[in-house]
Amino acid sequence: MDTAGQLALRPSQFLGIPIALVGAVFLSLGAQLQHHGVAKVEASTQNASGGLSPKQLGLLLARPSWVVGTLMLGLAIAFQLASLVVSPLIVVQPLGAVALVMTAIVNARVSKLKLNRSSIVAISLCVGGVGAFVLVAAFFAREVDVSDNALILILVILAVVLAAFGVLFGLLRNRFKAIMYIIAAGILYGFVATLAKVVIARVTQGHADWWIILCIIGLFAAAGLGAYFVQNAYSSGPPDLVIAGLTVVDPLVAVTIGIVILNEATQAPLWAGIAFVLFGAVATWGVFLLAKHHPQTQEDALVNAARALGKPDREGAGGLD
Repeated sequence: MDTAGQLALRPSQFLGIPIALVGAVFLSLGAQLQHHGVAKVEASTQNASGGLSPKQLGLLLARPSWVVGTLMLGLAIAFQLASLVVSPLIVVQPLGAVALVMTAIVNARVSKLKLNRSSIVAISLCVGGVGAFVLVAAFFAREVDVSDNALILILVILAVVLAAFGVLFGLLRNRFKAIMYIIAAGILYGFVATLAKVVIARVTQGHADWWIILCIIGLFAAAGLGAYFVQNAYSSGPPDLVIAGLTVVDPLVAVTIGIVILNEATQAPLWAGIAFVLFGAVATWGVFLLAKHHPQTQEDALVNAARALGKPDREGAGGLD
């Protein structure tokens, strides 16, 4: 049996890579604009320490920057879906990490804060880990039919995840920090990408049935809660940290589902599986390092310390508004 022919991508499937990269550009620009809109709304209302209120969510619709950013994120999703039509999930989903580099550069210029050495190392770990992951996946990923059993398992896990996040947010919303919102949103968006791929696969395979309806319902539920968590993450952290979490946690969840449940890398050798785990761990470590060492995160810590001491924000935080 010629296993090489089964494992490698067909030339046409590599088209999903540039399509996904274009989507990453829109993801970066959309994130920056949405973050700006959330910051403006918070500045005109009150701090959203317990999550954005319905009033604040409504005010976002009146912010041109947030609306334009949302449209760009819509384009990012469109390009992502297009890439999933022609390429396996585990190849194109991690490519959103390219948005992290763009967002870091743009945000540094907008916020007029220079990225410190630790932040640059963290970003390099995120992008390098995800890039190496994609390189391995490109050689061993393959398209497979999505069975009903696999689909049921994905939907059951998603239902448990949605319920768990709903309960945790309801009980601990005042303690949620940026990294918590980011991880939660990344996990949910990982399911969104997976369900989108499943719907596309079943339609192209001629399996148009009621399971697709359940997939779409689950997709919108995960996307809605994930979007709310993202907006809260923007209110408590810099946009490049949010993108770092989404472009690492999101693909790691989607890829894990693709490997474990959808069997997209079932014939990959043992060393490839070890590489997946190693590179994924490196990328995840980068996210936590960025959350700890990002200059805006450190500025926010100074602001909070100044407030605790009863000092003006400008004195304790170097003039942050």
